[in-house]
Amino acid sequence: MPIPVIAIFDIGKTNKKFFLFSEQYQIVYERSVHFAEITDEDGFACDDIQALTSWVHEMLAEAILLADFVIKAVNVSAYGASFVHIDDKGDPVGALYNYLNPYPEELQETFYAKYGGQIAFSLATASPVLGNLNSGLQIYRLLHQRPGWYEKVEYSLHLPQYISYLVSGKPAAEITSIGCHTALWDFARKQYHEWVYDEQLDEKFPPVLRSDATIAIELKGQQLKAGIGMHDSSAALVPYLRSFSEPFILISTGTWCISLNPFNNEPLTEEELRQDCLCYLDYHRRPVKASRIFAGNEHGQEVKRISAHFAVQERFYQTMTFDPSIYAGLRADHTAKDAMTGLQHSAFVTRDLSVFGTVEEAYHQLIFDLIQQQQISVSLVLSKQPPARIFVDGGFARNTLYMHMLAHAFPKMEIYAASVSQASAMGAALVIHDDWNNQPVPGDMVDLKYYTVAR
Repeated sequence: MPIPVIAIFDIGKTNKKFFLFSEQYQIVYERSVHFAEITDEDGFACDDIQALTSWVHEMLAEAILLADFVIKAVNVSAYGASFVHIDDKGDPVGALYNYLNPYPEELQETFYAKYGGQIAFSLATASPVLGNLNSGLQIYRLLHQRPGWYEKVEYSLHLPQYISYLVSGKPAAEITSIGCHTALWDFARKQYHEWVYDEQLDEKFPPVLRSDATIAIELKGQQLKAGIGMHDSSAALVPYLRSFSEPFILISTGTWCISLNPFNNEPLTEEELRQDCLCYLDYHRRPVKASRIFAGNEHGQEVKRISAHFAVQERFYQTMTFDPSIYAGLRADHTAKDAMTGLQHSAFVTRDLSVFGTVEEAYHQLIFDLIQQQQISVSLVLSKQPPARIFVDGGFARNTLYMHMLAHAFPKMEIYAASVSQASAMGAALVIHDDWNNQPVPGDMVDLKYYTVAR
């Protein structure tokens, strides 16, 4: 008998993945592809929307014919802050613009001057000034700098909803994509910000559907349900929200280390905003306060510096274990000045490596300094009643030095290294669980390892 499955497209900046999950949320089929970037009309690198579109159609056509599986539903997890504009035939207008490209300064100044200034506007939309990462400003640019193209646009769809549109043929807007530093949503009024209506952008947006909404479709004679897609950061939270009812903070680690508190509904303050805090909206339309540091990137750069100085391979740290005696020495030597670097970088960036006698001492110092940053970052999202637990997923969850030092930094909280296989893809599957899966949600989706203060 064919196995009932859900198909998930998980679209990252680097890799585009396709999964089939069983009713027990085990991955039973997986494909991955990487497309070379192209350039937009300004010469900036961007994803190849035509190649991505073709791959989505081809992947689904192949999967529906697999004899071992019967696809019951399809959903999408994809990176945010990116729009695909489509015409009345459903074809893309312009490129899938890269959110990392610089935003025109004069246009940005005009926008904020018109709509109340940077601070007031950013507080209302929970969106720090981030240029093209504020995806609403991408449409503003299209309207004011390429009006001929703008006129051709029937709908502007965030990338997750565009991929869903390729499957269902039905355009939709969805709250986790709208509520991720897009500068589109008024968090207090719980609707699009007034500027969206002033500029008549709402005419380009389809209806906002629930994140767990599905559309009945037929594919190769099979009846199935198509989800409307989710922003990947919000999707990655879903397995944790489905598994744990008690409040927690999730530190999602990678190039960026993002501290997420789904249980802090306190309004964003001006000071938090100045320190690059923002709010996401989860799939229940609840605010998730978030802060971030560039710790993964700094770790990679400083590991190279350490390995060159001590003439060791760059993988040296992967087998290093936490040494309580070295850590005790670091705590004794720590001064308040060391923590004054704030969130831009840690104190280690300016340290002279010649003061360290061994590679172990140097690497312990690097992690110690990164934890000082992490402590500041987490404190920014703590509510008046702090959660009892911190979960860490991603690369640093496998770093025992990081985990032990984090436990020391938050001695009154329970610290866990957490692991979820393909969390964002699984989250997209879980959101529409009731529409395709008659089995209960498994209780063991998240693997945990507890870290306590070493004595």
